[in-house]
Amino acid sequence: MASTELTPDFVFETSWEVCNKVGGIHTVVSTKAQTMKSKFGDNLVMIGPDIWQNSEENPEFVEDKTLYTDWREMINRTETRVRIGRWKIVGEPIVILVDFSQNISKKDKIFAELWETYKLDSISGDWGYIEPVIFGYSAGKVIESFCTYNLKPENRVIAHFHEWMTGAGILYIEKYAPEIATVFTTHATAIGRSIAGNGQPLYGPIKNYDGDTKAREFNMVAKQSCEKLSALTADAYTTVSDITAIECKQFTYRAVDYVTPNGFEDDFVPKGSVFNTRRTAARAKMLEVAGKLFTEKFDDKNTVILGTSGRYEYRNKGIDVFLESLKKIKDLGTLDKKKKLLAIITVPANHYGARPDLVAALNGGKEPVKNDQYSRYLTHGLHYVEYDAVCNRAIQLGLDNGKDSQIKLIFVPSYLKGDDGIFNMPYYDLLVGMDVTAYPSYYEPWGYTPMESIAFSVPTITTDLAGFGKYSEKLLPADAKPVVVLRRTDDNYNEVSESLAKAVIEYANLDAKKMEVNRKAAYALSQQFLWKNLAKYYLKAYSTALERTKTRYDEADFTKYSHESFNIKEIKVNNPIWRNIQVQPNLSGKFKGLEEMSYNLWWCWNYEAEEMWQTIGEDGLWDKSGQNPVQLMRMVDLNRLSVLENDAEFIAKYEKVYANFKAYMDEKKNAKGPSVAYFCMEYGIHDSLKIFSGGLGILAGDYLKEASDSNVDMVAVGLLYRYGYFRQKISVWGDQIAEDIPQDFKSLPITEVKDTDGNQLQVQVAFPGRKLTANVWKAQVGR
Repeated sequence: MASTELTPDFVFETSWEVCNKVGGIHTVVSTKAQTMKSKFGDNLVMIGPDIWQNSEENPEFVEDKTLYTDWREMINRTETRVRIGRWKIVGEPIVILVDFSQNISKKDKIFAELWETYKLDSISGDWGYIEPVIFGYSAGKVIESFCTYNLKPENRVIAHFHEWMTGAGILYIEKYAPEIATVFTTHATAIGRSIAGNGQPLYGPIKNYDGDTKAREFNMVAKQSCEKLSALTADAYTTVSDITAIECKQFTYRAVDYVTPNGFEDDFVPKGSVFNTRRTAARAKMLEVAGKLFTEKFDDKNTVILGTSGRYEYRNKGIDVFLESLKKIKDLGTLDKKKKLLAIITVPANHYGARPDLVAALNGGKEPVKNDQYSRYLTHGLHYVEYDAVCNRAIQLGLDNGKDSQIKLIFVPSYLKGDDGIFNMPYYDLLVGMDVTAYPSYYEPWGYTPMESIAFSVPTITTDLAGFGKYSEKLLPADAKPVVVLRRTDDNYNEVSESLAKAVIEYANLDAKKMEVNRKAAYALSQQFLWKNLAKYYLKAYSTALERTKTRYDEADFTKYSHESFNIKEIKVNNPIWRNIQVQPNLSGKFKGLEEMSYNLWWCWNYEAEEMWQTIGEDGLWDKSGQNPVQLMRMVDLNRLSVLENDAEFIAKYEKVYANFKAYMDEKKNAKGPSVAYFCMEYGIHDSLKIFSGGLGILAGDYLKEASDSNVDMVAVGLLYRYGYFRQKISVWGDQIAEDIPQDFKSLPITEVKDTDGNQLQVQVAFPGRKLTANVWKAQVGR
């Protein structure tokens, strides 16, 4: 290793979470960007997936077509297309969003190449594997293309990839652009997370586990293969904590080069009077909600607010220990009798909205809120609440939120983005009002939630199995307790829950002066985790990667760095252009109602109407038209219509049917009851509209007919199949032959749905490798 650090000229940082918030890695790369940009300027380029392919705009991305215009035009003529712009975060780094969809169709070829070169085992990978791996591979191609087009061979370049989801880019670069130095950062090992998530002990027996063997056990061979090969191939390998470094060595068969602790920027933390105002507002809101939920008053001075949050990983995040500690606090009986402990769990779950009774109470309603065995905990309605782990465990532990209970538990199963319906405040605006937080995690490679807590001057309790907790132990002051780090192992559940209970009681029993000392110490400690203090570890990894890349320079093809400009020429071809035309029948005023009725399937369950169509289509024409009035009116001879105009019996029949139809349709304005949207894959209304194949379709079609007759305000949504259902034939050998006969949409009893500009309405759905565009049609089924 070199004695002096090498500095890259260009840094590409690739993550699935660039301009695409999924979890904690988004926090890492987005907050670190400001510090890294101050070091590299616009020579820092972030790379993420371009997966916002519907009509919605990516809320984190602003396109800038003035950036690298020539290169963008060049690469967008290949199967890997990009958009270039800025990430809407502090620092506004340059971002390349990669549209890798065109490479999806080449996945078998790509996976075959990666198997032959690296033995990457993708055979069992599902879509959750295929999509990110193809993105990573495409990102590698983008980096190579960018460098060969825009840079010089002597430029020192770092390609930094986060998590196995982008690791295929490392494999691509190692093969096709070995002059580029690669860095791989894993934020948690796939195997470690799975062991912990499946309730197996991770830490004690970790040296007895083999990564590939556990991968087969958990049916995650593909992910393990990609993560392992990314680690083994990268020039420098890093992870976020000493704890995860142990996993890396055991499961990826390579020790990390550096531990790169996670940091943050505190620009989102309010300062001065704004901080105090938000803290006051947050406490007032939480106490108000508690007061309405439990129909009792909570004194601000004597209420201690304890919080926990994160993903709903019941064991890994220590939610089980959190609940158990509340029971132990109750049993210990040493909580100051003048105080109440308000414990709030903010963990998103499968909810269906704010509780109407609680909303009404918060808006001044006088009706008491529900207080059954589940609603006594909840701010939002929860699907399948009888199976919810938090509620059921709270019931088992006797945390009944009774009038005489010193401990009250609130479960908020909603994302807190300011529009949840109860608090209507973002998470950080509530966090600032808490007195203490607890995150007794079992599996937590780093742990942003406790770090965010101290940034908001809220002391926190965590464990030594969290990367943040382990790192904090070295920084704690002697005269305050901004962070309490609990000892946690595979099997000390009771011990850690009791330790947590005692720590909470100790905080709760402090007087205001001592609590303020801890609050100030918490904020002071948080400053140690700013990126300006921690980015240096990534720079060390970059230097190491650049040093190791020198040995591969002889393998590099530097001739590709000379490129030629491409000129786009429009080629005109003298080929004929064929267009379809549609001939519509011109019915006289007397028979104008025929066209109207032909486009309403009401006739198919009205026998007099069907007889009328049969009369028009005599001599077998009705059957030749497929018993389809729309097609019939295009096939019928003008002479036949002239005859019918002078046929008194037919005119009487027509006028009666049309009058019945108009009277029937006129009743639609009297429809009552709710509007109903009915969804089904098939509707058996009539054989002329082949959008059904079996009993389900017949049933759905009958529903629509009955809904029409009952004047129900219903709209059915289905699929208009190009080939309808197949026609079955039997060969001379007894084999079934499926004959697909296409439907001519222009001859069906359907009409185009138009948008405000008069164009046919379309809907779009993003699919792997393409965007599906579907036209919208309307079939009128009675009313």
